[in-house]
Parts: sequence; structure tokens; C-alpha cells
Amino acid sequence: MDPLRQSPSPCSSRPSSPKTPPCEMHGYVGIEDVLDQLKIKAMKMGFEFNIMVVGQSGLGKSTMVSTLFKSKVWKCTLPGLGMPIPQTLQLKSVTHVIEEKGVKLKLTVTDTPGFGDQINNDKCWDPILGYINEQYERYLQEEILITRQRHIPDTRVHCCVYFVPPTGHCLRPLDIELLQRLCRTVNVVPVIARADSLTLEEREAFRRRIQHNLRTHCIEVYPQKCFDEDINDRILNSKIRDRIPFAVVGSDQEYLVNGRCVLGRKTKWGIIEVENMAHCEFLLLRDLLIRSHLQDLKDITHNVHYENYRVCRLNESHVLPRGPCWVNLAPTPPGPPVAPGPSKVCRQAREDSDDDEDDY
Repeated sequence: MDPLRQSPSPCSSRPSSPKTPPCEMHGYVGIEDVLDQLKIKAMKMGFEFNIMVVGQSGLGKSTMVSTLFKSKVWKCTLPGLGMPIPQTLQLKSVTHVIEEKGVKLKLTVTDTPGFGDQINNDKCWDPILGYINEQYERYLQEEILITRQRHIPDTRVHCCVYFVPPTGHCLRPLDIELLQRLCRTVNVVPVIARADSLTLEEREAFRRRIQHNLRTHCIEVYPQKCFDEDINDRILNSKIRDRIPFAVVGSDQEYLVNGRCVLGRKTKWGIIEVENMAHCEFLLLRDLLIRSHLQDLKDITHNVHYENYRVCRLNESHVLPRGPCWVNLAPTPPGPPVAPGPSKVCRQAREDSDDDEDDY
């Protein structure tokens, strides 16, 4: 296992404090109003979520994102004429503000060109990994400023959805090479794209082969076992890990089925409903990314993946101070130590005292 993946969980790194006896209260204090304060503050600031989609061309990556958030994330060149979404030819990001029941979500979607479509796929993962590290570097440069913003814009990729082509066999060597690199840098959620092209038996067998490939090659996709904080998280995440990769179908077209409008794909033998668990597992993917694990994805990105990048960059730049609990850096150059000069406040006070003496 890669040493970077052995970083402790944000909550598991806290020192264990002895249990303190509960204090008996003789009246209402209002401590429970702290939750209301946090909710009001969060509602004012809104939330940010950055997602990246990676996979071959023609697997419906852009359509899947629009299906997740029930919004036209990718605009057509000729709106209103039913034109298909143009093919992604270069890495690009689109930002939208989505509001639901007063809650604002600033969504940034990064779409990548078809992965592995070239004849020569040597180092074809460099643009993807380069973009992820570039966002870490941008956040780090803003964070180490002496005078920095009160709220640093967060453009770091919180989740990468990897689309596996529905071949029915197993992961390709190219998929394994990319996943091994991605899982060290970002949260990866693999999905089986266009699952309607497989029967239920083929889909289940394909899922088991992929899970075997992930275990064989030590690829830890999200949610990782080492970050389960309590028994409830362990139970929930175990169920999710048993179903990953999710078999999904994406569509931004609505059809009338039994008197109700549903998102689906129309075929000669019927309509495949996107939000029907009997047809695909799109609901499981949406619940994971939005309803149950969105904040956890952001926390792991900040406390684990970004922290690993930050430590490596600071070690390279030799700016860590010497002292206990710090990483040993290169030896300091010989010469007498330079005493720190007086601060601006001290210099100003000294100048004022000199002016007073001159007045006398």
C-alpha cells in the first residue's frame, strides 16, 4: 500500500480525552441553539462541490452529470432544437449555482476528453493528474499568503467518477494504471456506464470481476475502509462497497409512464427508467454523491489528499521551521545565524521615542 494512503482519519487523529461526568443543569441554557446558528451561517455561505468525470468517449459522462443534478449542466450550441451534447475534445470546467429549497450549491463539473481513445496512450493520464494537482497548488499558494482571503475559493476536485465501459469482461490494463494513480490523489467512484447494454446476470458478474481486479491491484476506491469512523459508518459503507461499481444509466429526456414524467431512455421494447432501482443503480450513485457523503468527500479531500500534497510541497520548498515533530530538511548553510529584525510596531515605537527626545 502506498504510504500516502496511510494517513489517519481526521477524527481518528484526535487525542482520546478521558470521559468527563455530565454536569447537572437546573434550567434551560440554550446550548441547542448552536445548531441553528451553524445552519444559518451555512445557508448564507452556501456550499461548494467539485466533481470530475473520466472515461472513454461515448459513455455518457456529460449526460450523467446533467441527470445527477436534474439540470442542463452542459449547454447545447443551439438550445431548444434538441441538438445532442457536443463531444468533449479538451479538458474543461463549467460552474453553476444550483438552488433547492433555499440551499445554494456551487457546482463545478470538469469534463475530460475520451480517456484511452488515442492510438498511443502513453502517459495519457498526465492531463488528468496535472489538473488535480494544479487545483491543490492553487489552493496552497492562496493558503500560505500572509494576508489571505477570509474564504479561500475551493477549486479542488472532491470526487472523480470513473466510467468503466460495459465490456462484460474485466478492467483493462489502462484502467488499472489510471486507477492506481488516481486513488492516491483524489476520491474515486467507479461506475459501469450504459448498464442497459448488459443483462442483469452479466451486470452482476461484471461487477464481481471488477471488484476482484480492484482487490488484486490494491486499488482503494471511495469509501475507503480506513476512514470509517464508527460502527454506523462501517455498516453503511460496507453496503456501498459491496455494490461498487454502480451500474448506471443516464438520460436528460423525460417520458410519460403510467401518468407520470420520468427520466429515461426509450427503446423498441419499452422505456428504461433512470430512477427505477429495478432498471439501474443510478439512485445509489446520487445518494452517495449528494445525500449521504457529499460533506465526507470534501473532508477527506481536505484532510487527506490535500494534506499529503501540502506536506510534499512544503518539504520540497524547504520552508518548514526546525523543531520537534517537524520533518527533517536539508542542512542549513554554514554561517552565523541572522537575528530577526524588529517588527514594524517596534520600529514605529522607537521612532516615536526618538522624536520625543528631540523635542526636549
